[in-house]
Amino acid sequence: MTARPLPSPVQQAPARAWRADGMRDIARGVPAETAVALSFDGEPYAVLMATPRDVTDLAIGFTVSEGVAAFARIRDVAVEVHDLGVTADVRLDGAVAAPRGRSIEGRTGCGLCGVERLEEAMRPTPRVAGAPTFDAEAIRRAVAALDDAQPLGRETRATHAAAFAAPDGTLGLVREDVGRHNALDKLGGALLAAAADPAEGFVVVTSRCSFEMVEKTARFGAPMIVAISAPTALAIQRAEAAGVTLVALARADGHTVFSRAERVAPDARETAHV
Repeated sequence: MTARPLPSPVQQAPARAWRADGMRDIARGVPAETAVALSFDGEPYAVLMATPRDVTDLAIGFTVSEGVAAFARIRDVAVEVHDLGVTADVRLDGAVAAPRGRSIEGRTGCGLCGVERLEEAMRPTPRVAGAPTFDAEAIRRAVAALDDAQPLGRETRATHAAAFAAPDGTLGLVREDVGRHNALDKLGGALLAAAADPAEGFVVVTSRCSFEMVEKTARFGAPMIVAISAPTALAIQRAEAAGVTLVALARADGHTVFSRAERVAPDARETAHV
């Protein structure tokens, strides 16, 4: 239970703006970046730099996407606000031992901070089996709706978002954060907490698609990730291995499918040009 309210996710920063019509003093909304200390049954594990919103979702999603424990093993998440940041203690059932903590903090843009061995970084990826077929129009619809679904992003222009789309491209849950990994973990945690089935839709992210984003998507059980920016070579390899359809460079005028293209059916306009 939160001892006191989480800090505002947006802070007003005084600034001096230069434009073609001159200079003026302004107050500019910027996203808050707060230390979130994750622990398991009281044992410190990692410190993430994150936007102080949806911290419970972040803790749940991180637990599952990092392979610490399955969602069914999470009994509770205790969130507390302190002067130096926020703590989130994930309480596991007795069948799961508290994991060993990472050695350094997880910075905003980092997906593997604190991992000490190559085996930890390149662990086996869970495989996503089966899935509906998504058409190209559903991808376009989801991408087009994403801007309006980001209130924090519109205000600050400094955050990432991760959203879950239904098979027809209609957006459901959306989570935002200064870190792209955090946004995706928040989304995964929210889906699991809401008892939604990630296998029935697809993930849309506003960032590039690195291999950790693919692996997190697979661990949550979603069959497809759509990224606004480009993927890395390793992300494509891991997507193939995990059975995840990877769509990237998704814009209003089109997208590129890099893996498992059989899940994306062309629409009538595309077929007409073949």
